[in-house]
Order: sequence, then structure tokens, then C-alpha cells
Amino acid sequence: MVHILVVHYSQTGQLTRVLRSFLGPLAINPDIRIDWRELRPLPSYAFPWRFLSFFDVFPESVYQDPPPIEPCGIAPDAHYDLVVLGYQVWFLSPSLPIVAFLQSPEAKVLRDRPVITVVGCRNMWVRAHQTMLGLLHDLGARLVDNVVLTDEGPLWATFITTPWWLLTGNKGPLMGILPEAGISASAIKRSERFGHALNAALPRLGKTDEGPFLRGLQAATVQPLTLLAERIGYRSFRIWGRILRAVGKPGSGARKPVLVIYVVFLVTMILTVLPFTATILAIKARCSRKVQDEATALELPSGSGTERLALYDRSL
Repeated sequence: MVHILVVHYSQTGQLTRVLRSFLGPLAINPDIRIDWRELRPLPSYAFPWRFLSFFDVFPESVYQDPPPIEPCGIAPDAHYDLVVLGYQVWFLSPSLPIVAFLQSPEAKVLRDRPVITVVGCRNMWVRAHQTMLGLLHDLGARLVDNVVLTDEGPLWATFITTPWWLLTGNKGPLMGILPEAGISASAIKRSERFGHALNAALPRLGKTDEGPFLRGLQAATVQPLTLLAERIGYRSFRIWGRILRAVGKPGSGARKPVLVIYVVFLVTMILTVLPFTATILAIKARCSRKVQDEATALELPSGSGTERLALYDRSL
């Protein structure tokens, strides 16, 4: 019997649907037992977000300072053959609930365990992935695969559609022009390919050639342009996050006027500086071999190759 632990948090429910699709082929295997543990932060995060509450989580997200979560009921000495971590990206960082779990005593269950991370987000996930690598390293876990599903809409459009969805609950499409926000239903359905491949690879668990199991299935693609944009955005988040943390604690009245100033600053940058900066970054991303090589390296361990899609993607 193969025991798999799935730890996840999905504020909108989208990531949960991804994980259910991904693990569907494994769930019907009688030789596999899947232990689902959904994280519950204290207090819970409302969906849709309230406007200022949405921005109020970013300083702690960037500085990995999460609120408490309810215990998951996982014994630190429990044995699992594989752990799947499903997380969202909040302000270029792993979401606060998943960080809270990884900082909790229950996360000791990951020591010396193979881990697959599953990310569902808008389109910028590399900085969060690098943070996750550090957290897993500190726990002594082994990352064997990383799967990333993103919004397929144009980068410029997601700056509008994603916040609109998170603040109103309306995914769109908007005004008959902007596409629906989030990961498409077809992409979620296609994530079954990872489950089929993992099902076939389970005999390799615990062997010397363990992982990656999902290579060649277009698991994680890094766009050089977004890689460069994330660096700029993350530096800005660190600066503003430090200021906001110095002003007051999350939810404090002292933070609210500074948050309003930050939101005005952010919108101004998006409308004025971003178009020019994006053009410069696009040129650099296309012309710099170093940036392209770095993007390819960050796709590991699973990569963006497609050579095994015909074997496991039933939609083809």
C-alpha cells in the first residue's frame, strides 16, 4: 500500500479542483491511500477579499510571517511514501497558510520524504518557488517534481481580470473583451496526465533513481519576461512591506492610510511605468542567453518538455 499525504489551501477552490484532477487516476487505485489535509488559517480569509484586506496580507506574505492555522492532525512521526503540497502564490510568495504549515511542528513529517509541489496562480510563480525550495530544504524534504498551472490570458489582461475576480468573485469574461480569469477548465482537466504518469512511476518511490516522475509533461514553464518582472516586483514588495510592518500589525488602523498610499503608487506604476518597463524587459528576455538559460534551470526538476505527453495526456 502506497500512502500519499496531500496538504493544500485554496481560497477560491480552484487549486483544490486542480489537485482532485491531478490525483484522480491515483484515487481509483486500490493500492494507494490518499490522506487529504486542508489548511484552515485562524482567522479564515474571506473570499471575495475586501479591498484593503487583500493588500494588507502582502507584507507578511513577502516576509513569511503567517498567522496561526488549525492543527491538521498529522503526527510528526507518521510515515508517508509521498507528500503533495498544493499552494497559491500571494504577492510573489507562497501563500501564508502553506507557510504556516511548513513552519509548524506537523511539517516534520516531510523530513526525508519525496515532495511534489503543485502551484495554481496568475502567471508569476518563480520567486515563490525559490522561497519554497528554501523552506523544503530547511525541513530536510526532497523536491522530486514541481507542477505549475497558470492563467492562460495575456499578461496585461490578468492585471485586471485576476484582481477583479479576487475582489468581486466574478471570473468574467469582462465587457466581452477580457478573458475569464483563472486556470481554464480544460487545463484543470488535462492535469490528469500528471496522475497517470505518477501512477505508472510509483514503483520507483524510494529507489535511487527516484524522481522526477513528471518530466516531459509540460509541468512547469518559466517565461523569461515574467522572470525579470518578478525581480523588480519583489524588490518593491520588500521595500513597501518593510514600511508597512514598521507602521503597524496586520489589520491595524495605523496601516490603512499607508496601504491606500501604496495602492495609489501601485496603480500609478502599472499605468505609467509598466508599459515602458515591459518593453525593455521583453527585449532583454529575448536577447539575453543568460536569462533564457536561467529560466530553463528554474523549470527543474520537472521542466517544460513535452516528449511524454502522448503517453499520458488522454486529451490528445
